[in-house]
Amino acid sequence: MNISCNPRDSLPPNLGQDVPVAGTSAFGFSKQVCLGCIYQIVTALLLLFAPTSVFAAERPNIITVFIDDMGWSDLSCYHGDRTQTENIDSLAAEGLRFTNFYVNSPICSPSRVALSTGQYPQRWRISSYLAKRSANIDRGMAQWLDLQAPMLARQLQKSGYATGHFGKWHMGGQRDVADAPLISEYGFDQSLTNFEGLGPRVLPLKDAYDGKPPKKHDLGSAKLGHGPIRWEDRSVVTAAFVKEALQFLDQAQADGKPFFLNLWPDDVHSPFFPPKVLRDKTDESKKALYYAVLVAMDEQLGRLFDRIRNDAALRDNSLILVMSDNGHEEGAGTAAPLRGAKTWLYEGGVRSPLIVWGPGLLADDAAGSVNESSVLSAIDVNRSLYAITKTAPPADIEFDGEDLAATLLGSQQQSRKAPIFWRRPPDRPGTKQQDNPDLAVLRGVWKYYVNYDGSDRQLYNLSADVSETRNVIDQHKAEADQLHKQVMQWNAALPVDAGDPKWSKSE
Repeated sequence: MNISCNPRDSLPPNLGQDVPVAGTSAFGFSKQVCLGCIYQIVTALLLLFAPTSVFAAERPNIITVFIDDMGWSDLSCYHGDRTQTENIDSLAAEGLRFTNFYVNSPICSPSRVALSTGQYPQRWRISSYLAKRSANIDRGMAQWLDLQAPMLARQLQKSGYATGHFGKWHMGGQRDVADAPLISEYGFDQSLTNFEGLGPRVLPLKDAYDGKPPKKHDLGSAKLGHGPIRWEDRSVVTAAFVKEALQFLDQAQADGKPFFLNLWPDDVHSPFFPPKVLRDKTDESKKALYYAVLVAMDEQLGRLFDRIRNDAALRDNSLILVMSDNGHEEGAGTAAPLRGAKTWLYEGGVRSPLIVWGPGLLADDAAGSVNESSVLSAIDVNRSLYAITKTAPPADIEFDGEDLAATLLGSQQQSRKAPIFWRRPPDRPGTKQQDNPDLAVLRGVWKYYVNYDGSDRQLYNLSADVSETRNVIDQHKAEADQLHKQVMQWNAALPVDAGDPKWSKSE
């Protein structure tokens, strides 16, 4: 059992965030040290001797749904008009919807690291998707997320939560990287993933319904070992994740334990293979297949949502958060009226839906409301969940996320105080028609872009120009200069990426 005497690390998250440390000596001790130690000692004793049912009643269940490659305006509750996502819409109707929520990377692996750790993923040398060992080296990246990273799941597990991860992982154990840690080593009691992680896996079969046998699509995962493997039709992989998640939920409830559940579908990532019943034989376009997969995924997620909604004990003590890991794949979904898509630092690549549902946890007037003022990001969600679950964060960790628990639960409409920073994936320089800026920073209504060498400076006022069509840097040079200094300092403090010479700008 580790007892920290760091005053900020040992206090509950909502007490240690903004409380000044008075009376600090030359050796770093303060009057608050004793309070912090007492808090952790009492917490440890409660965990050791109190019945688990006590914690199930007082500490909420957390479900994070991190959808893959879904555009900001694809959901019908976000004004998507291509199809109806009825189950997610029902959560939004009963919960709280955010319009200014951001993920911390426009591509999968680093976005997942940020949500999992509460830190910018560049701290851990993960700035693009993890791939083959040689490709990771070429781009100056780690092979997997370091086990020293501050995983929310690990802290929740230590504090008495049942923890499960079901769905895409993509933080190590893909392609030819067979020596990555298992998902269980990051603090999960149970897991089921796809070909982007190690441990129990469900691998997809692609059936084009052309009379030919389905094709295996595992990107080398089946050869890696490290866990039982089963093959399922690509159209029902999300169903397999949901089924496993429901079994995990049932067991946690039977054990009287609160649970933390990641349900991270591989949908709606390409290739798109919807169930045959949802395919339109008259339209086999990429966009049509994408939206058919979106509907199928929504139907499967509805099984989990209904299980929680229809059980009073779960309904009143569970929090569901629905997000996307980055923007849509170009030619598939949409982020209209936002500019950009997956891999781009523009709004369409990093602004994500966020729906928070929890009838017994949200403020009384939050149900069915929309928060259009608060600006927050995935690293803030991570930091806030420590407070919501009454879990002490790991000691001596510098989080980039801020505690916005009151905002997530609808009792306040605060924004994060610090700017949000981004660095583009090193292998995504843009196209021959349009460069992808190297760096971006958002502060208030201002979003600023610049390359590493200081070129191609852009400034947009998102309150007046959410589509980022009017570069107003000449009219607001002082604001741009401040943001330039901040983003350059942020970038200089992080490990450097190495551009992969094999990557070039696409058409």
